[in-house]
Amino acid sequence: MTLETTTVHLLRHGEVHNPSGVLYGRSDGYHLSDLGRQMAQRVADAVEGRDIVSVTASPLERAQETAAPLAAARGLEVGTDARIIESANVFEGERFAGGGVLKQPRTWRYLWNPWRPSWGEPYKEIAARMMAAVHDARDGARGHEAVLVSHQLPIWTTRLHVERRSFLHDPRRRQCTLCSLTSLTFVGDELTTLRYSEPAADLIPVQDRSAPFSAGGAAPS
Repeated sequence: MTLETTTVHLLRHGEVHNPSGVLYGRSDGYHLSDLGRQMAQRVADAVEGRDIVSVTASPLERAQETAAPLAAARGLEVGTDARIIESANVFEGERFAGGGVLKQPRTWRYLWNPWRPSWGEPYKEIAARMMAAVHDARDGARGHEAVLVSHQLPIWTTRLHVERRSFLHDPRRRQCTLCSLTSLTFVGDELTTLRYSEPAADLIPVQDRSAPFSAGGAAPS
């Protein structure tokens, strides 16, 4: 029996309109910027020839808006999966420019354990919910391709998990730029290949190519 090959693409959303430079996290009301909408269309164009049969996004506006042109090009509805939402973080709503909230002693009690991390949702829990969504997307698109539109830290945590690497990391070194694709290919149920690509690389502002905060998960994503 020949096993079917299925690919699940983890797509990070495009640039967000965030003039105040806050960690928006799971907050409502943060939409794609004009450039972010260009990025979303660029991805839709780049994967035009791919055999994508489902498009699912995090419930947050920036993910839904990134998914829209890709789904529309295929006559698909954008599904919603809360398991691929942004990670929870105690610093949500705070500003990080110039050190921002991290210079305030009231926040230091959250910074004691970068392995967990102590300031947000545990990495193991992020990986577990993301992989559950990946497996369901794989099962629903057997022999084809599916797209899950998520956020930088959940996608990067998933990659660290499947590559069996340490969750402890420097956000500035994440390979997960705006509107990038982290593509997981399965033969049957077995993950065989992970590939990374940046269809919108030329649209990414230089200052956004790395995360602005190095405490393992608190950078806007």
